[in-house]
Amino acid sequence: MRSALPLAVAAVAMLATGCGGGTSDAAADGKIAVVASTNVWGSVAAAVGGDGVRVRSLINEPSADPHSYADKPEDATLLTESKLVVYNGGGYDDFFAKLADAAGTDAKRIVAYDVSGFPEGENEHVWYDLPTVTKVADKVAAELGAIDPGNKDTYAANAKAFNARVDEVATKAAAIPDGKVVATEPVAKYLLDAAGLTDVTPPEFSEAIEEETDPPVAAVADTMDLVSGKQVVALVNNDQAESNVTNRLTEAATTAGVPIVSVSETLPPGVTDYVEWMTKQVAALAGAVA
Repeated sequence: MRSALPLAVAAVAMLATGCGGGTSDAAADGKIAVVASTNVWGSVAAAVGGDGVRVRSLINEPSADPHSYADKPEDATLLTESKLVVYNGGGYDDFFAKLADAAGTDAKRIVAYDVSGFPEGENEHVWYDLPTVTKVADKVAAELGAIDPGNKDTYAANAKAFNARVDEVATKAAAIPDGKVVATEPVAKYLLDAAGLTDVTPPEFSEAIEEETDPPVAAVADTMDLVSGKQVVALVNNDQAESNVTNRLTEAATTAGVPIVSVSETLPPGVTDYVEWMTKQVAALAGAVA
């Protein structure tokens, strides 16, 4: 992963020596400065914090890859001013933890993977695990309440309302009929589990795609057979991990008439609400199985 940490550290030094008694935007408007690694966790923090927070997410674009994110000087500035930071952990967005360490921020940290309770080495895409998302929302409310005790009841109420909406998504997912699917990458594993859908993708295929290497020829052939032979109810495609192999797989699904369900690692352009995003993905899964 290419990193610009030395540049980021320099930005912190400039901020400390050059800004004197200046105030940040967050301080000026009375809002709590929150920084998230991606707009997924940023959207959760925004839902809980409401009008009391100013949330900035370092990764907003679908084309950005947390595994190879190049830090920018302004990232360090945001982290230096932050009171709370939220990131995924589990090896997914290591750049963020390194940048926060380099910035020397004393902000409270929420690491979603740690909150999840999953043991080390499990699938790191925990924003697709709905129980983890509700735990993170509760943790955000608790930390914001500690920073801003006068509004702790508001943050707790916001988290409760948000989690009720997430529970509705979980109920919809659980109602999806069981079936087998192929996934180009195990990004949505936890959501598929919640829906009772079994990912039958050969492990050698999905592991290679996730590591951005070429899958073994035999694994590609086996995966193609599952799709072209209509042995699955849907192809779950991470549309942020496109390659020649995944393109061939989606073409095979189209030819065979196997529904393609698109998933992603960040909120789509124009979407700011986590629950809205996840509801659409659950609906797409339900429609494919039906």
